Amino acid sequence: MFSSRLRWDLEPNALARLLARKRAGGVRILDLTESNPTAAGIPYPAEEILSALADDRSLVYEPSPRGLPAAREAVARYYTQRGLAVSPDRILLTASTSEAYAYVFKLLADPGDEILVPRPSYPLFEYLASLEGLRTAQYPLVYHDGWFLDRDAMAAAVTPRTRAIVLVNPNNPTGSFLRREELDWLERMNLPLVCDEVFADYTFGPDAARVETLVSVERTFCLSGLSKVAGLPQMKLGWIVAGPAAMEGLELIADTYLSAGTPVQHALGRLLAAGEPVRAAIAARVRENLSVLRKTFEPLAVEGGWYATLRVPRIRGEEEWALELLDRHNVLVQPGFFYDFGQEAFLVLSLLPPRETFRAGVERLKRLAE
Repeated sequence: MFSSRLRWDLEPNALARLLARKRAGGVRILDLTESNPTAAGIPYPAEEILSALADDRSLVYEPSPRGLPAAREAVARYYTQRGLAVSPDRILLTASTSEAYAYVFKLLADPGDEILVPRPSYPLFEYLASLEGLRTAQYPLVYHDGWFLDRDAMAAAVTPRTRAIVLVNPNNPTGSFLRREELDWLERMNLPLVCDEVFADYTFGPDAARVETLVSVERTFCLSGLSKVAGLPQMKLGWIVAGPAAMEGLELIADTYLSAGTPVQHALGRLLAAGEPVRAAIAARVRENLSVLRKTFEPLAVEGGWYATLRVPRIRGEEEWALELLDRHNVLVQPGFFYDFGQEAFLVLSLLPPRETFRAGVERLKRLAE
């Protein structure tokens, strides 16, 4: 009766079942997977945010496929503050970064075509591509005291049906940035690049060899939004930065949906300004928690983002590590296979939880590892 695109395995895994039993029993869990900044004890300028939404202009509906001009200008100013020149004409607003992916996939590919996606990375692309009738093929990131593209494997993954390469810069969860020499190589592949830059503002120190953003690169679609830039996922606003040649098609797609809300568009300039201290607080939190983690463990090299990865002894599988940690110590972490790590055994920790929660969780993980 229903589309085959929805034939996903929705059965809760062992970790989810154990977590549900713990919470049903009233057990306090130290959640080291928390990725929602509004639930992580981050201070927000509530009055500024709420007053930004109280705008009389929101009472009038003015459909604009690319997004209201003032809102696109606000996004352009955000890039200007980062030293980047991005014309408002190159910006198209969406309701989220996920929707931005959907628009770009619709623009670039026909049903049955393929999109190359990174492994490991956030487990979303297969679902987004499937909803567009597309297939995903993975290209591996390899670790040698840092994460690098496996160029041979990526080149081998390209087929006549390949329509784009997805990059996450910095990657989630590895926290690795694309390197300049890697970008030079990618450009020679002559395929559109779809670059998710939602974590680009969160870095752990400068590096001249890395690519901070691809907004100035031709044949590239750069995605971002309020969720990470201002720590406001509930406002539901993202954007695409693309070249002039792509804008006509993107505008046609957006005109079909008109999904970006009027109130958040009118508020966008003020929300981005209010988000600056929020972003600073999040950056301070993740840096401090990373420092705490490094005093106890040696996480894999991480350059930015909100996550850290631990390689743990293979005395047990990573799912067993996560289950035992939750069962015996009431600490929740994610096993590496949630992010398609290619081998055992890795644990992924969010760096966003409150300081004391994170510190206590790391201490309990240490006891399990001893």
